[in-house]
Amino acid sequence: MRFFDREAEFEKLREIEELSQEVAQFTIITGRRRIGKTELVKQFYARKTLLYFFVARKAETDLCDIFIEEIRTKLNIPMIDSKGITFATVFKFIMELSQNQHITLFIDEFQDFFRVNSSIYSDMQNIWDSYKSTAHIHLIVAGSVNTLMNKIFKDKKEPLFGRQTGTMHVRPFRPSVLKEIMSEYCPEYKKSDLLALYTLTGGVAKYVELFIDHKKFTEKTMLNMFFERDSYFVSIR
Repeated sequence: MRFFDREAEFEKLREIEELSQEVAQFTIITGRRRIGKTELVKQFYARKTLLYFFVARKAETDLCDIFIEEIRTKLNIPMIDSKGITFATVFKFIMELSQNQHITLFIDEFQDFFRVNSSIYSDMQNIWDSYKSTAHIHLIVAGSVNTLMNKIFKDKKEPLFGRQTGTMHVRPFRPSVLKEIMSEYCPEYKKSDLLALYTLTGGVAKYVELFIDHKKFTEKTMLNMFFERDSYFVSIR
């Protein structure tokens, strides 16, 4: 399924991106799992340079190896040997680099730093506070565990409390968008088909994509897929 909607989110990202050319911006992107947060950012920056850091549940040094390779590849900048390096070193390098050039950094599944090394948040606070006044950076973080994201940014006891300059909450597709999707992929759809798509997915992008990619356009075929044995919908909810 191709990318649909998100015009309002794109417009907000355009505004923030323009601001970040002069003043450092720190944007939080929230929303339930599979709503399309990552795809939203990647689509917006499809023709722009974007550093993408995915916080997998790995050792910090292993993550930093991946992050450093991303910097080398996207920015064509040699870095120091990554052996034994910490995320604080990587983040400081990026913030220093942004003093002289604009950088967009997207950290996905940001809450999982708790599993990697919870002191990373304190390190980031110190580095961000030290460099933000002269940095040309748009730092974007996204997370799919709202309780942890709220703890990181809304708990006054946490180091990154209040550091964000903006928040974007990604919402499910509206019925009008689902209608547009059905019109493109199944022009002869019935109202009951549209209702089934909305009822079974709640407008969540990933669930809609599953039906569309499997060519389940009618109420009957959607219900069969939804309730089939070993249904993928059971495993992802």
